[in-house]
Amino acid sequence: MSKVLLIEDEPAIADTLVYALGTECFTVTHTLTGAEGLAAHAADPHDIAILDIGLPDMTGLDVCRKLRESSSIPVLFLTARDGEVDRILGLELGGDDYVTKPFSPREVVARVRAIMRRAGNTPASGNHDAEIPVTCGLSHDGSTMRIRCDGKPLDLTAHEYKLLLVLMERPGRVFTRDQLLDHAWQDPGAVTDRTVDAHVKSIRSKLRAARPGAENLIETRRGLGYSLATEA
Repeated sequence: MSKVLLIEDEPAIADTLVYALGTECFTVTHTLTGAEGLAAHAADPHDIAILDIGLPDMTGLDVCRKLRESSSIPVLFLTARDGEVDRILGLELGGDDYVTKPFSPREVVARVRAIMRRAGNTPASGNHDAEIPVTCGLSHDGSTMRIRCDGKPLDLTAHEYKLLLVLMERPGRVFTRDQLLDHAWQDPGAVTDRTVDAHVKSIRSKLRAARPGAENLIETRRGLGYSLATEA
């Protein structure tokens, strides 16, 4: 698991981000002050830092500056101010990206994944070269980026392919719509969770065409999301 250092003094925001990152298999260390965060990172180095700019003891920019004295850890800034100075200064200090409050937890998780992919610290979900066992007649060929049902190639769009691949990587796991958006869309904030429903409907139709009944491999968990069946 990738380790995230979250330094945020607003408990409501912190709790939401800790939960959202935890559901994506990140391990989160949360501190309320910059000093506590720096001490936590010194004791146990993290893979990425999320820094609120307005902290009670020092600014997030100061924290970034101190981190940069001994570490190349990627940094995502959280700011309540939409000023250009904060943005430029933060990025000049070595920050990798910023998010302006208010924001959705989904957007922050997507930014974290994007930063870590660029840094090479974590593989993108839906890794095309991943070795995925055959599940209920579904198989994946990473070299051709094709998914087959009973040996028949499915004619999937890019987003359908990424979405189905995410489900195939973790059979039986329930993914919320927001999680699927984060995994399968480069800019999840630009679409809605109903976009996932439309793509799932299309995938089911193509599965049914390949093998009647195969559409039931994608299970709807009412009020939760979608999962891939572990048995045909």
